[in-house]
Amino acid sequence: MVAMAARDLLGSSPVKPFWLRGFAAVSASMSKRLVPNPPDLVSWVVREGGFVHKGLRIADGEASGLCLMASSDIEAGSDLISLPKHIPLSFPSSGSGQKWDASLFRIAQKVPEELWAMRLGLKLLHERAKVGSFWWPYISNLPETFNIPIFFSGEGIKDLQYAPLIHQVNKRCRFLLDFEKQVKSILKDVGPEEHPFGGQEVNASSLGWAMSAVSSRAFRLHGEELTDGVHEDMPMLLPLIDMCNHSFHPNARIIQEKGSNEHDFLIKVVAETQMEQDAPVLLNYGCLSNDLFLLDYGFVLPKNPYDFVELKYDGGLLDAASLAAGIFSANISSPSPWQQQILTELKLEGTGADHKFWLQVRLGGPEVVDGRLLAALRVLLADNAEDVKQINQTALQSFSSDPPLGVSIEISALRTVLGLCAISLQHFPTMIAEDEKALKNGEKIFPAMESALRFRMRKKTLIIDTMRDITRRLNSLSEQK
Repeated sequence: MVAMAARDLLGSSPVKPFWLRGFAAVSASMSKRLVPNPPDLVSWVVREGGFVHKGLRIADGEASGLCLMASSDIEAGSDLISLPKHIPLSFPSSGSGQKWDASLFRIAQKVPEELWAMRLGLKLLHERAKVGSFWWPYISNLPETFNIPIFFSGEGIKDLQYAPLIHQVNKRCRFLLDFEKQVKSILKDVGPEEHPFGGQEVNASSLGWAMSAVSSRAFRLHGEELTDGVHEDMPMLLPLIDMCNHSFHPNARIIQEKGSNEHDFLIKVVAETQMEQDAPVLLNYGCLSNDLFLLDYGFVLPKNPYDFVELKYDGGLLDAASLAAGIFSANISSPSPWQQQILTELKLEGTGADHKFWLQVRLGGPEVVDGRLLAALRVLLADNAEDVKQINQTALQSFSSDPPLGVSIEISALRTVLGLCAISLQHFPTMIAEDEKALKNGEKIFPAMESALRFRMRKKTLIIDTMRDITRRLNSLSEQK
């Protein structure tokens, strides 16, 4: 897939990619925070009725930016941070009873649900433009720039070498360009006093900054009580809490507690384990793939058990994979009617609004091989329809269970998956050794290139690890045979 050209990311005319307060462009030498010498965030939180453990400090995590660390030993179970309900920044729904800017709400209605970060990003821009905003001590401490793919150059996006992520990046870039036009259309007749951004111009780059700030920092929690008494889940920006880094083995967790008033609540971070001095405060952002970690947060995990490689389920591709593995079956590219029926049940055949989504299958991750892909190959390599129909779908999709249709079919199916892995590796223009060599020249590469290198190296390593797991399984099956 060809990446969008650099000028197409933020418009055809030269556009400065970030804002300062007042939405002015930044200089070439970028500071780590939005403004030099911003207000002390800890003092602001405490002054506004929050709590911050005396053993916490804000530290420079270098590559990970500003983060929270223990300045002394902290016991497990200790409250680390507590925020009263007026400190988190959220975009209220129309049914919450809160006041909201009419123009801002009209703009927010144009944001698709899947890009929820942009909706809260609009509120962030609104407060950033407002003179004397309550949240200015927080906003001024936000990063001035984000190293995430929507701000990569066209070549930088291509350097990811992975079509599913490139597609998502380009989709977001196209949205920002289109959304800029929608915002300007809505605001063209709005007077200065009613203008949600203080009369300042909004463009794709400023919108991208806001969306990135939210996607990399927001938490989805219980929000305001609606008129029907139900609490709506909503994304919130949590000052100070959003400086906690990620780990699949966290030492802290977020909880919500009711305050003294039934309509009030507290958002707290509590130590799950004993924290030693200089230990970072770690939360689990979720069981996400490296695609989402890079797309939303700007980092890649070298060891991510939830990462995977996504492929399109395609009969021609499977046919090529089986031939590469020395497996010959006409049914792989041209399944019989009974096989097509089972593929439809697996949502790998048919039509519908979600058809393209369901055609995506995965290699790697907790399953090792996507259960639907494995089931499809087992079915396509089987000759007896009655034998297959006696097997339930759970067994048909399982990688770890005994071969549901016999050892011979299992070996052929897994060898075909190996062929698919080999073809997937060949689609990457570079090899791992070349990527490693490029990384060793760290002083000569930009942060975007480093992120792209680490991302694509992890995808290639994941495929190789999957091939090793399958090979071990094949060796075990050969002994049984």
